[in-house]
Amino acid sequence: MSAPGSGDGLERRMGLLGATSTNIIGMVGIGPFLTIPLMVYAMGGPHIIWAWLVGALLSLADGLVYAQLGAALPGSGGPYIYLREAFRPFGLGRLMAFLFLFHILLVAPLSLAGGAVGFADYLGFYLPELSGVPHHLAAGGVCLLVLFLLYRNIESIERVSKAMLALVLATTGWVIVAGLIESPGLPSFMPPQGFDAGFWPALGAASVIAMYSFGGYNQVCNIAGEVKNPERNVPRSILLSIAVVAAIYIAMTTVMLELIPWQEAEASRTLASIFIARTVEDPGLAQLAGSVITALILFVAVASVFAFALGYSRMPYAAARDGQFFAMFGKVHPTRGFPHVSLIWLIAVSIPFCFFSLGQLVNWLMQVQILLRFAWQCVAVLLIARYRPDIPQPFRMWLYPIPALFSLALWIALFFTGPPTGVWFSLGFLGLGLAAYWVFRRRQGHGTSTT
Repeated sequence: MSAPGSGDGLERRMGLLGATSTNIIGMVGIGPFLTIPLMVYAMGGPHIIWAWLVGALLSLADGLVYAQLGAALPGSGGPYIYLREAFRPFGLGRLMAFLFLFHILLVAPLSLAGGAVGFADYLGFYLPELSGVPHHLAAGGVCLLVLFLLYRNIESIERVSKAMLALVLATTGWVIVAGLIESPGLPSFMPPQGFDAGFWPALGAASVIAMYSFGGYNQVCNIAGEVKNPERNVPRSILLSIAVVAAIYIAMTTVMLELIPWQEAEASRTLASIFIARTVEDPGLAQLAGSVITALILFVAVASVFAFALGYSRMPYAAARDGQFFAMFGKVHPTRGFPHVSLIWLIAVSIPFCFFSLGQLVNWLMQVQILLRFAWQCVAVLLIARYRPDIPQPFRMWLYPIPALFSLALWIALFFTGPPTGVWFSLGFLGLGLAAYWVFRRRQGHGTSTT
């Protein structure tokens, strides 16, 4: 077995800007353009800035967890490697790694499908009658387009990532600047009923949705085996992307909800397009502006699917290279040097999930990840620091271990304040994963190693 996090088989060619770009385009994506109305609905008013602040705080704490883990174990596969190495001293390394891989079989396709479905939803600005099978096929087409874009070496991907980042920032920048020019002032973000008993459950529900939009700050960890100087660039790219995206989200929310009444905003599926159109007085120019911003948002949606597919495709590859997953996923393209089998598998499984709505995907997607991944990552960073002196720690989170404990507490709180159906679904999926591991171990002939 290769050394933990060695990145064996892949070359380190991506720099800080490319790594940060990959994170940001994965975080912004289609998320805020669709989730702002969902958050307004969850909180029953325009005071969703509180949910953004909770999301930013949790992202920062959790980002420090990933920064420390990513610097210590900078290999492609990210969380798979962290869980395997953290729980190895307790004889649970193989189990935790297997459960993570098992959850990726659900989470990765759902994540990609979410961005693709968002694309098809905003395409409805041009094609109001788009629904049913044509809508689903449009979403599936996005997945195939991303397969084409990623079917190349990492240096070419870095150039594509930088170009995508430029357009992502242009799109969100247009929304923010137009709002600052046209909005008469700042909306009130104080809860209408104050911070009463009903505010906190609503905040929890909206914060789960907010974290869906913040998700992606750890994408660089999945491709850390291809990042130059990962001990420095992985932590920096994580923290930079969180700071940039938090500022973008809060600014966008402020200007959009000042110009559009929150009662209208919560029912909109193309909020940004409507917003930009209203910042232009001339009706003809307003329609043109709405069409242009929609085109940019469609591009952003493709960029987010691109970023997630890039990161997730490296996880089965890393596991296969370690002998913990099917060997075919460990194959690297003979001339272009990327894990092509893993990428093709991921896209193929994503397409059927494009036949579901975004609302069906978000809450359960987040709760499954909290139970099978996010909470355990916070434990992993503590275990590695305490029980794995053989693993170097080139980066140590600020105020260690407070951010890890804070992140763990918030993840648990968000899990139980989410929809009860999502809680039971996640627990059921965990049980299914444990049963699958039992079958896997039996089929492996009760191997002697349990780490």
